Amino acid sequence: MSELPELEGRIAAALARIKVGLDGLDAPAGAPAPVEDDAEAQATVADLTAKLDEEQTANAQLEERVKLLKERQDGKLAELEASVEAARARAARMDRELQRLRQTNAELRDNNSQLRDAVAKGVSEPHLVNKAMMAELDALRATRAADAAEMDAILDELTPIIEKEASDATG
Repeated sequence: MSELPELEGRIAAALARIKVGLDGLDAPAGAPAPVEDDAEAQATVADLTAKLDEEQTANAQLEERVKLLKERQDGKLAELEASVEAARARAARMDRELQRLRQTNAELRDNNSQLRDAVAKGVSEPHLVNKAMMAELDALRATRAADAAEMDAILDELTPIIEKEASDATG
């Protein structure tokens, strides 16, 4: 990317040199033609033609380099966009799991409160005990799912680093 201004400058300089060369070939209408012998004029034209060919070749090479740089930049951009999208998906999954965990914990607190009230009244409510146990199991499942989502996110971040280190160690 930092090479683009340099390449543009070189192209502009080449075009300026070409213009100067072409201006030297064109004589204004009605002006007397300079007195030169044909061999010298042919040498000048041949020299300018060679310079023009060199500049055209350089220009084509520079255009190809710019094209390659743009393709490389577009590839990096697509890679970064994919990485951002994957990170968003991981974050959304973690958010869903955390919301589920919060909801299950709220239900568990509510069931435990009801169970405490029943015990305080001396009333045995087996269905409250069952509800509390189910809520606790749901809370454990939600905690496990949230932990798994977090571990997946960590592994997704570490895997490329580990692979790069392994390839550097073997390379």
